[in-house]
Amino acid sequence: MNDHILIVEDETKLATVLRDYLVRENFNVSLIERGDEVIDWLSRETPDLILLDLMLPGIDGLSLCRTIRSKQDTPIIMTTARVEEIDRLLGLELGADDYICKPFSPREVVARVKAVLRRTRHSSDTTQAAQLQLAENSNRARYGDRDTELTAIEMRLLQLLMKQPGRIFTRDQLMDDIYPDRRLVSDRTIDSHIKNLRRKLATLAPDQEFVRSVYGAGYKFE
Repeated sequence: MNDHILIVEDETKLATVLRDYLVRENFNVSLIERGDEVIDWLSRETPDLILLDLMLPGIDGLSLCRTIRSKQDTPIIMTTARVEEIDRLLGLELGADDYICKPFSPREVVARVKAVLRRTRHSSDTTQAAQLQLAENSNRARYGDRDTELTAIEMRLLQLLMKQPGRIFTRDQLMDDIYPDRRLVSDRTIDSHIKNLRRKLATLAPDQEFVRSVYGAGYKFE
C-alpha cells in the first residue's frame, strides 16, 4: 500500500505542485488549506507523514504541531517562509522531524519526505539505542563485539541524546546539561565534543550514523 502524505498548505498553487511531484513518486496525497480543519481530519484518517506549513489560517503550524504531537507520533516536516532562528528551533523542539525553508525545490521536498519515512521506519523496526550499550562506570560504549573509550563529557552527551531518540537538542540545551555552572565556553565547544564522539562511534559501526547534525538546529540520536 502506498504511503499517504497530508499536505497542510494555504498556497494552493504550491500545494498542487507538491502533490503532483509526490503522486509521481507513488504517494497518496491529501490537501488541507486551513489549520483549523486538520485535527478533525486526523480523527478520521491516519497519514504516514504530514507536510505542515507554519503560517496557516485558522490555527498556525506551531500550535498544530504541538497538538498533533500530544496525540500521535506521525512524522512531521514543517515548511515556512519565515527563517527566524526562534521559529526554526521552536518548531523542532515541538516535535517536528524536519524543517524546510521556502523557497524550496519540490524535488528537495520529495527527497526529505523519503528520508524522514526511512528514518522513522528504521527506528521503529530496530532501535539502535537497544544495540548501543553504555558502561557508565568505565566510560565505554559497546556495539556488537566492539567497544571504545569515551571522555566523561562524551559519555554525558551520548546519554542525554539516547534518552530521547529523534529529539533535536540545540547547542544551548546540550551546554546546559554538560556545563551546568554556565562557565564561559563557546557554543562551538559542543561541536568539537560531538565531532570526537561521532568519530569514536564510527569505529564501532562504520555503516551507522548514531548522532546526526541537523543544519541550523542542533543534534539528535537515531
